[in-house]
Amino acid sequence: MRRKRLLALIGTAVTIVVVSVYGLLTAPDAGRASPGRTPGPTREITLTDEEPPGQAPTGPLVSPTPTPAPATPEAAAARYVEAWQAGNLTAMAALVADPPADFAGRHLDFDRDLRVSSLSLTLGETLREDAAAAEFAFHGVRRMEGFDDPWEFASVLHLARRDDTWKVLWTPETMHPSLRDGGSVQRTETTFRRPATLTREGEPFPRHSRADRYVSGLEGTVTVPALVERPSGRELLAAPVPPLDGRRSTISRPVQAAAARALDGVGGPAAIVALDVRSRQVLAVADTLDEGQAAFTGLYPPGSTFKIVTAAALLRAGLTPDTPLPCPAAYTVPNGKGFSNDGGADHGTVTLTAAFAFSCNTTFAQQTYERLGGGRLAAEAADRFGFRVKPGLSTCRIGRGETQDELTTDAIGQNSVLASPLCMAEVAAAAASGVWRPAVMTDRPDPDLPAAVPLDDGVATALRAMMAAVVTEGTAARAGLPPGTAGKTGTAEVGDGASHAWFVGYRDSVAFAVFVRHGGGGGAVAAPIAARFLRAL
Repeated sequence: MRRKRLLALIGTAVTIVVVSVYGLLTAPDAGRASPGRTPGPTREITLTDEEPPGQAPTGPLVSPTPTPAPATPEAAAARYVEAWQAGNLTAMAALVADPPADFAGRHLDFDRDLRVSSLSLTLGETLREDAAAAEFAFHGVRRMEGFDDPWEFASVLHLARRDDTWKVLWTPETMHPSLRDGGSVQRTETTFRRPATLTREGEPFPRHSRADRYVSGLEGTVTVPALVERPSGRELLAAPVPPLDGRRSTISRPVQAAAARALDGVGGPAAIVALDVRSRQVLAVADTLDEGQAAFTGLYPPGSTFKIVTAAALLRAGLTPDTPLPCPAAYTVPNGKGFSNDGGADHGTVTLTAAFAFSCNTTFAQQTYERLGGGRLAAEAADRFGFRVKPGLSTCRIGRGETQDELTTDAIGQNSVLASPLCMAEVAAAAASGVWRPAVMTDRPDPDLPAAVPLDDGVATALRAMMAAVVTEGTAARAGLPPGTAGKTGTAEVGDGASHAWFVGYRDSVAFAVFVRHGGGGGAVAAPIAARFLRAL
């Protein structure tokens, strides 16, 4: 009996020991490190680019040696903030009560979409704490690609006691207050033009300026990001727009815009060049000729626009604006070439001004034959209007007119006479100001450029009156040009197609040339384009 009682006591003792050991192994604090003991290594999951965005990382959420559960709300909050700042989404999820399935994915998507490069967090004051719940303020600073300034935010960390441990009650606004109630934060990017070359006003060139072959860097842009709260549209953070720091040109933005838009809808290749009458700075160049810098250097017969030069030579030879001259329908140089007026018009006897306004080919051929022999026309063009090889932007040419036929054909802007639109704009500016000087595209002209050449006062005054008559009663009278415009039409015959259309002139301080390659009549085609240009200024 005594033996049986002893065996029963031993069995009871063994049972107590087994139960105690099992209890220790299954207790909630079984993984907590004892004082003086270092816990084993924590197995951490590293997120890589191969993980699909919006999915939680795979792998164990608990390390082989469990991390002790936080005993206080302060400890839980501090551990969550530390894990968040370190980007340890696994540790964060372990500290959240019932984390959503896309917990990690939401954080990854948020940082990816906004291009967050770093995050720093600071736990703040306790807003509330009792036995079952706690709230802590915290402050965050995110840095993002494309922003010099940090993005600061303040939020609240809510915690509650769950199964004798403290857990974070996570909601989207924990990441940022703007995510409350289904809100979102969107990164927007706005493109601003930041060209290498600006107008004289310090602004970008007008869009579709048609000047890109003459000035460099017009397509430069910069993209500026911003963070916008949705659906409110409130801007949370914006990067500063870089200032315009391109070099300034002589181009005037309103003049360039007017020139470019005047060419809209023009069927053929065309160009408009505008100059400041006083400084000769290029105010606009709009070019659809598709031949390099053809508005400056292309060589085309200028037709009757060259009669400005011929008229100047005739005035210097002794004619006056009121000198009566014949303007028959046809004229033949003695033993030479025959000339006719447009449409076979016979104007009878008219003044030099009227012959210029009606663009009488017969008058100018006859008067050149009678008065401008011996190279006088070529000298006038070369010495006083730049028709020679010279440094500078424009290109013009004229031969010596060795025969009477060559000379008289040169007089109406055909034969050896060739000019670019810029050259003819220089001619118009010379008539407007009384001084020929080369066009420039800088504030400080090259000292190697040709010197300015003054016209005789009487010649310049007469040219202005004659060019005004072209608009008021002559070949450009129906073009719709605004009051105060003076100019000259030109229709230049060419052997490879329809005639070139020209109109050159000035109004107020702007001199210009309009050229339409194979466009037809100058009065019917080029002058209306000039009217659109001038009315837009």
